[in-house]
Order: sequence, then structure tokens, then C-alpha cells
Amino acid sequence: MRSRFSKLLCVACGSASALLAAATAMAHSVSEQAQQRMLIGGFFDAAWIGAEHMLTGYDHLLFLLGVMLFLTRFSQIVVFITAFTAGHTITLLFATLAGITANPHLVDAVIALTVTYKAFENLDLFRRWFGRPAPNLLFMVFVFGLIHGFGLSTRLQQMTLAKDPELVTKIIAFNIGVELGQIAALVLMTAVVKVWRTSSAFPAITRVANGALIAASAVLLALQVHGYVTSSQAAAAVTEGVVYPS
Repeated sequence: MRSRFSKLLCVACGSASALLAAATAMAHSVSEQAQQRMLIGGFFDAAWIGAEHMLTGYDHLLFLLGVMLFLTRFSQIVVFITAFTAGHTITLLFATLAGITANPHLVDAVIALTVTYKAFENLDLFRRWFGRPAPNLLFMVFVFGLIHGFGLSTRLQQMTLAKDPELVTKIIAFNIGVELGQIAALVLMTAVVKVWRTSSAFPAITRVANGALIAASAVLLALQVHGYVTSSQAAAAVTEGVVYPS
């Protein structure tokens, strides 16, 4: 058993390392090509960009994986994912229409913390460390959906003009794309978790997986803080007419 767990740990750590490497390589920022497609494209272009953003949004995907790890029934999956979807749809639509935004790096840093929170809750560390149960999970998933939606909104607002006559249509199309991308990711996650559950080592798998989520979210948090500091310095340099060496 110890040998099997050691092998499992190695595989999981290897996967986590690959994930962290991928996260480091990907800035999850808005490319110039995506901005142009959003500006001059139509409904399907906006939907495609939304799906693409979700499927390359490692922070969103990590949080969804954390939610999926302990959902055992299809009805549970529907309820929790509906709460998450409702949350991020609300802020995506209203923040974008109202032009409410913030530094994307800071928003993504908070999203990274939601991944940490979910893994922390999965490991029952609220009870172990603080002697009390975790806050209501369904409520927290909805709240985190609001935060993730604001993150999506800040990115969407980088891709389209506030005075775009097709702004509402593009927001709706982008959100539809996000939902389709989320469904595709959930199908894969459900299949993977279902296979994990058939193993007698599932408790060990979940511990390692949640540890990997915490490690990955820590890397994402560091990347976003670094991005915020770098972008702030660049903005200050432009304001002062000074160019910092890259």
C-alpha cells in the first residue's frame, strides 16, 4: 500500500508540476488577435473567444475541479454548477454593461485565492484547524462565481469598446461561449473523477489533488501579483515619461 501511494504521489506531483509549468508559461491575458476579432467579428466570434477563454482559464478550471472532487451525485453537480454559473453570469453581464472594472491582475489574484479556499475546505481544514465547520458551500460557490464573473468581465472589457453598438450581443455571445467551454471542461472532469472513485486509493488521490490545487493557486497568485507590480511600474513610467529597461 505504501508503495502504491508513493507511485500515486509521484504521478500526481508530476502532473502538478506540469500544470504549474503551463500556468507559468500562460499569462491568460488578452491577445491582440482576440481584441481584433472581438471588435470586428460577430456573434460566433465572440462566442468562440468566450469558450477559448474558459478552456485556457486555468484558474477557473482549477476551481471547478476543486468543486467536482467531492460531488457524488448528478443532482449535486447540477445544483453547485448552476450556483457558480448564476454568480459569474450576473457579474459578467452587469459589470461589463456598467463599465465597472479593476486591474485584471488583482482580480485574478483573488480568483487564485478562491482555488486555495476550495482545496482548504475539501481537506476539512476548517474543522481541523479552527474547530468549526466551513461556511455553507453552496453559498460560497455562488459568491466565488460572482468573483470569477468579474474576472471574466475585466478581460472582456479589454476586448471591446464601451460604445460598440453590438456590445450587448457580444456580451451574451461571450457568456454563451464561456458556458459551452465550461460544459466541455466539466464533462472531462466528471469522467476523470469517476475513474478516480473506482480506485481504493481515492482518499489518497483527493489529498494529493487538493495539495496540488493549493500549490498551483499559490503559483497563480504569485504570477498575478508580479503582473500587477510590473504593469503598475509600466503605467508609472509612461506617466512620468520614463522607460524602464525590460
